[in-house]
Amino acid sequence: MPQALPNPPALAAAENRRKLGSHERTLHAPWLLRFWHLASLDAPSVAAVWALAFAWAAQVRLPVGIVAAVALVVWAAYITDRILDARRAFEHGRVDLLRERHFFHWRNRRSLVPLAVVAAAASAVLVPSLIRATAAERDAVVAVGAAVYFTRVHARRRGEPAGAPPRFALKEFLVGVLFTAGCVLPAWNRTLARPWELVAPAALFAATAWLNCTAIDIWESEHRVSAARLSLFFTGCTLCAAGLAAASVTAAQHPRSAALLLAGAVSAALLGLLDRIKSRMEPLLLRAAADLALLTPLAVLLARGRG
Repeated sequence: MPQALPNPPALAAAENRRKLGSHERTLHAPWLLRFWHLASLDAPSVAAVWALAFAWAAQVRLPVGIVAAVALVVWAAYITDRILDARRAFEHGRVDLLRERHFFHWRNRRSLVPLAVVAAAASAVLVPSLIRATAAERDAVVAVGAAVYFTRVHARRRGEPAGAPPRFALKEFLVGVLFTAGCVLPAWNRTLARPWELVAPAALFAATAWLNCTAIDIWESEHRVSAARLSLFFTGCTLCAAGLAAASVTAAQHPRSAALLLAGAVSAALLGLLDRIKSRMEPLLLRAAADLALLTPLAVLLARGRG
């Protein structure tokens, strides 16, 4: 169905003026970060990094195919979600609910849809072949499916009327838990000695993923409730403090778990900080930075290795 597509740069400029006021101090995303976000590469990057980080903390090695399958399934789900959101918005005349990432996917849908199909098919081939070699990966299939569910709430809920009050929905929390399961179960299934060492880092990541979802939902809504903004900052600081405390307790006996807890604490702190400085950032940069904040375990992996 042909549609007259609005000019995304013009819409972005108008959105910046409306939401952020003066452009003089607005920070803009560099081209590489823009592409990373617009092409939906952010969520699969987060999933892959945390899957590797949990494996490193458990002192196990994951097959490359499992990590690739997790990333591919999440990427395919995000592409599908954003194209369907754009189509629904055009059909109902609610283009105002779309963001630049939706326009990007709609303009490039003839390329992205086949890529999503290929990604989903590749993951469907990779996972069963590895399950036959390692039966313990059965739970990982369920967890990867949960990552698909994650995408439905990661973007703003289209059915909500503009101006609906923000809320820390249970749904966002459940999504955080399910997304975390998709990252931790591959390592958990291969940990024979002390799998319970992953519980604290997984719990912190689930809470931080929930905070990520909730923050994006509030930032991209029409209203601006000061109490909600304060809650985001306070929640980020609270999760950071909890992560630091847990890391200090476990550092002596479980240094790898402590390092992962520290990474999660930094992620929570960054999300809280983003809420405080969001008026200085264009919406696309703010949205990308929220996912970029979840990549803190990458520093641990690069510094200490995954062996």
